[in-house]
Amino acid sequence: MRAFFAKYKFFAVVLLVISAIVISLFYNALNPEERLPVYQPSMVSQELVDSALHYKKKYHTIADFELVNQNGKTITQQDYKDKIYVADFFFTTCLTICPIMTKNMAAVQEEIASYPDVMLLSHSVTPQIDTVAQLRRYADEKGVLDEKWNLVTGDKAQIYELARKSYLAVKTDGNGGEFDMVHTENFILVDKERRIRGYYDGTNIEEMEKLLSDIAILRNSYDNP
Repeated sequence: MRAFFAKYKFFAVVLLVISAIVISLFYNALNPEERLPVYQPSMVSQELVDSALHYKKKYHTIADFELVNQNGKTITQQDYKDKIYVADFFFTTCLTICPIMTKNMAAVQEEIASYPDVMLLSHSVTPQIDTVAQLRRYADEKGVLDEKWNLVTGDKAQIYELARKSYLAVKTDGNGGEFDMVHTENFILVDKERRIRGYYDGTNIEEMEKLLSDIAILRNSYDNP
């Protein structure tokens, strides 16, 4: 009997290994790793997208930018290189949705404070009012961590073009003229390749929970490509 088992020991081991692999593959097939979509202009409501981009189906990324933060520092895409980040559009004198959005973004900041690869970026849509000094006061009031969250001001036309043509986040065709105004509740999740991976209602607590969950999924996708 011992000789019989010795003879077939190798085959038994091979069979066990194959069985383990098959079970693992079967489990993964039933429980696939969750992945976030990569948003293209053609996937977003046309009212949020510049008409020149309505039918763009691939390769959409956030354009280069050069703005100034609450400390007077120039902020560009290089400050977000190899970072996941959440972007939004606001203005400090807003009394409607912005206070709620800022409160919710502050809550997100608290959750991601220990994540070195996740940051926040808030663009002022009234840069003529939101000077560096004004942004500094606002940042202090709202508990902004400078190393995690940039509140940026700068050229109005550039900010409006980013909102309309990069983040696909606003419903107006305004191009940054004196009387133009964009106002959106959207938070936009951007990956390390500057691609849009999610949209969330910045006034909705449940949506913030979804955002945090999606940040975890996105971080995991880089840890386990």
